Amino acid sequence: YLKSSNPSVKKKDITDLIDLVTEDLEKTKFISDKFYSDSKAKNLIQRGSSINKIRNYLISKGIKDKYIKETISKIKEKNEDQDFFSAIKTCKKRRIGPNREEDNRILFYKKDMSILARSGFNYETSKKVLDLSKKDYEKLLRLL
Repeated sequence: YLKSSNPSVKKKDITDLIDLVTEDLEKTKFISDKFYSDSKAKNLIQRGSSINKIRNYLISKGIKDKYIKETISKIKEKNEDQDFFSAIKTCKKRRIGPNREEDNRILFYKKDMSILARSGFNYETSKKVLDLSKKDYEKLLRLL
């Protein structure tokens, strides 16, 4: 309606109606930055995303900094070392690090480190995950 050149419909009326509907949805908390932030973070954690990646995603979507900080603090309260477990999920999904055969792990160490870095994991977490033995890695996978 806004782009059409229909003379019977005023664009001002349509924009006023849209504003009215969005205000009503915000009042009833059907649209909420806080709810979106929490639910999207939960979804990204299940996929194995790092906290940095979640933070950057929410910033790119225009979520207020206040809600992002609340969401990140909730994640850290539930699990202090969430990035470690997310990195393990990433290794499983991408078949890198401890998921590789023992002979190839040393050859692909730098490549695996860069994959984890691009996924948003810091150096310490990446090193910790890549240095896991195959046996410990499999035990942690069973816990997830």
